[in-house]
This record gives sequence, structure tokens and C-alpha cells, in this order.
Amino acid sequence: MPAAAQAADGELPEVDPAAISGPISIAGSSTVFPLTAAVAEAFRDAGSSAQISIDSIGTGAGFQRFCGGAELDIVDASRAINPEEQARCEQRGRNVVEFRIGTDALAVVVHKDNTFLEALSFAQLADIFSGKAKTWADVDSNFPPQPIALYSPGTASGTYDYFVETILGDDTTRMASAATMSEDDDVLADGVADNRYAIGYFGFAYYQKNTQRLKVLKIDDGTGKGSVAPAAESAADGSYPLARPLYVYSTAEVLKAEPHVAAFINFYLTNVNDFIEVVGYFPASPAASQEARQNYLAALK
Repeated sequence: MPAAAQAADGELPEVDPAAISGPISIAGSSTVFPLTAAVAEAFRDAGSSAQISIDSIGTGAGFQRFCGGAELDIVDASRAINPEEQARCEQRGRNVVEFRIGTDALAVVVHKDNTFLEALSFAQLADIFSGKAKTWADVDSNFPPQPIALYSPGTASGTYDYFVETILGDDTTRMASAATMSEDDDVLADGVADNRYAIGYFGFAYYQKNTQRLKVLKIDDGTGKGSVAPAAESAADGSYPLARPLYVYSTAEVLKAEPHVAAFINFYLTNVNDFIEVVGYFPASPAASQEARQNYLAALK
């Protein structure tokens, strides 16, 4: 897609999916996976014959593959690329381009029949997921003296990174060793749904898939706002304390050398808001979306 075709107002040039073919390899966040899968399906439904592969392996594993030896066109990410990953990419001559595609409200969930929990504070979450609190009565004396069953995304997950940084102070050694960990969010949802005294966390889309089996908690970050439930409004205005940006990444080199990949990202950025709330996430702000489009256009110059 030549730079000359770029629209003068910063909007992206029109893409005809029916004219697009070729392999596109994507890997990364399990949180972003359902959104990218929905966009890829729409791209194919619009006539593209591109062969799109999407691996749900976690944000960290996605960046490791992207900035390592493997050929990868796009990374799905539930956190921003970190300086070490950026440096590794640059060492391989890969100039990373970031595209903000939406907002997730990370959901902290319990069994649907849990009657003693409606909300938790950051401090209580830290006690729970560090293992300091072994039973629910350790969290609050009014809670039952039942062992807490913990479910967490694995260490390759951007969701894990975000939660640890926000709740445990970026100290990964503080995550309770007794936690059941998986890169598959469906496994986590099943685990919480099967245990009345379990608690877990993952992207809001996976709660949306399991509303008949799970209960989502309000969260209080201790800043005086009180307990806030995850929702479109609270994610957009920042009042929900576990709202976080979602991204896809590529490189300027890939966008210039692989026009079919550039066309897919163009289609993604242009149409993502048609799918994002259906999947279970929330749109990025207009300013963030415009910045993503500008990043795309700048990468093609």
C-alpha cells in the first residue's frame, strides 16, 4: 500500500479484502485472541483469501517469538511492549509499530453462587493472590473459613504481568505458589466455575462468555472512588481501576514488504469497533484510535 495512497486527512486508504491474499502469522495475547479472530473472520468473509494463523500463547511469548528468531507478522498484546523486548526487536532490525485497538476491563471473578463477596480492594487482592490469606476468613472475619482456590493466567501472559504490576507491585515472586495457572482463559473460567470458594481473573470477554457460571466483582483501588464494577462506561472514563489498553504490533519492515499484512492491519483499525463490544471489550478513545492510524501511515512512509 504506497504512501501516496494515504488520505490527506489522516484516515486510512480503502482496502478491498477480495484483492488480498497471502500468509499472515499472528501470535500473542489470549485476551486479544477473540477480537483478532473476529476481525480475521470478517476479513475472509469480505472476500480475502489470506491464510491467517492466530496462536494464543500469551503476550510475553508472542513478543519472544516476534523479537526472536521466528517469522511473525503481528503480535496480539494485552500490555505495551517492554524496553527489553523493544531492544531485542531493534537488535534484529525490527522497528516496532504499536496500534491501540481497544480497552479491556480485567475481570476478577468468583463462583456464581458466592454469596459473601461483592467487592474487593486492591489490598485484599494482594493478600489473596500473594498467598498471605489462606482462607476467606483471613480476608475478612465475616467470610467463611474455607480455603481460597486461586486461578491465574500463566507467567507468559500480559494479563498476568498487568495484574502482578498493579496488585502485587511488580514482584512476580509474590504470586502464591498454590495458584493454578494456565495460558488458556477457558481453563481458568472452568476452574472458578467448579469451586464455590475459588477466585480468578482474566479479560472481560471471558467473563462475558461465562455469565451464567461466574460472578464478577467490583474493585476498590483505595483512592476514594469506592468499589467500581467493570463496564463500558467505567472502562472508558478510567473509573474502573483494572481497565487496560489492548494492542496489536507489527513492524515498519513488515508493513512495507508485505502489503497483504498492511492491508489486514488497515482493515483491523478501520473496522475493529464493529466487533469489539460483541467480543466483550470496549473501544479505544477517539484520540488513541487516531494515533494508531497515524502510526500506520507513518510506518509506510
